[in-house]
Amino acid sequence: MSSTQRAVSSETPVQYRDFERIYKDWDEALARNDAPGLLALYAEDGTLESPLVPHLLGTEKGICKGHAELRRLFQTLAQRKPPVRRFHRTPFLTDGKNKMMWEYPRATPEGDQMDFVEVMELKNGLIQNHRVYWGWFGVGVLQRDAYHK
Repeated sequence: MSSTQRAVSSETPVQYRDFERIYKDWDEALARNDAPGLLALYAEDGTLESPLVPHLLGTEKGICKGHAELRRLFQTLAQRKPPVRRFHRTPFLTDGKNKMMWEYPRATPEGDQMDFVEVMELKNGLIQNHRVYWGWFGVGVLQRDAYHK
């Protein structure tokens, strides 16, 4: 049974339930373009690092810190997400303490999609640090400026 198929019970550590909840809720909110839903998953001083940050927000650094910056990113992303950003992904892996990661592979049963590895560190049930590592196909989407509709 995969990590995402394991039943959550009262004996499941609270931290593991948090991993499963974030894994599910983050992807669903992104798929719905739900900026407030995404923001609710982050600590007040949480960070997100990605090449998409300077691309969408015109900043030098690829880091958003805190709800004000994250809100701006998520609102912009909701308006400009390209159709090739799909949501086929692998189950998450965790260190069992505070870190989880998963992959959105380029090759899927439905064809190519943007390729990423997501790494999140949780604290008190919220995302404290989030890093997104882009693969060659996703980088090509940035190079073609597909986020600017």
